[in-house]
Amino acid sequence: MKTATEEAVTTGQSLDRALEYALSTSTVSVVIPTLNEAGNIPYVLNSIPLWVQEVVVVDGRSSDDTERIARLLHPGVKVVHELTPGKGAALKAGLYAASGDYLIVMDADGSMDGMRLSEFRNALDNGAQFVKGSRFAPGGGSADITRLRAFGDAGIRFLLRLFFGAHYSDATYGYFAVRADCRDHLGIDTNGFESEILIVIRAFRSGLRIAEVPCYEANRIHGESNLNALKDGLRIARVIVREKVRGHRAATV
Repeated sequence: MKTATEEAVTTGQSLDRALEYALSTSTVSVVIPTLNEAGNIPYVLNSIPLWVQEVVVVDGRSSDDTERIARLLHPGVKVVHELTPGKGAALKAGLYAASGDYLIVMDADGSMDGMRLSEFRNALDNGAQFVKGSRFAPGGGSADITRLRAFGDAGIRFLLRLFFGAHYSDATYGYFAVRADCRDHLGIDTNGFESEILIVIRAFRSGLRIAEVPCYEANRIHGESNLNALKDGLRIARVIVREKVRGHRAATV
């Protein structure tokens, strides 16, 4: 019987992919929440390395050709239809539909670099259970963040340290990874954008081993962001206070 490395070579796949098979035996699923991202999804899918075993696109009731284009460009893609609006609902649906050992979440707007996926996987290989992308860690950066949003992120990080003792260098960047056997500890029970803050709080409070990967945030390729710095900032602050008051019910590791 051929090894995975030999199979990769004999089926005409790249040597890079064969080497990736040899270096890691854990399977990787990439989860991409989408809503009317037909103009961006080609770039995102083309940036995902060949060694990724599964791509899960969560379609949140798109009215454009997001799903058709995803299936055309990546015939093996798993499409999950999520009728509940909100990024939190999409994240929960995608994370539980994925079958890989490692689950990596990236946005569909083209702002996240698929070439960083190997760094997330490597961090998980090295013992991390939750890996957070960071624009503010050494080697990271952003072409998109405004001074107001950067100030808001700093304020959120301060609250996370004050209330929970969590030291993240970036609180609101949604590029992250988690081991599949640890996803229950994230306890996603809110449907909106604020779910990303809930995830980083619960990863910390559950005692998951956490690592950070420096990332560069590019500008959205097409369309406009639905984020509102003031409105979303207030929602995030409410989530932090609520989580402090009620505590975390998920079992710790």
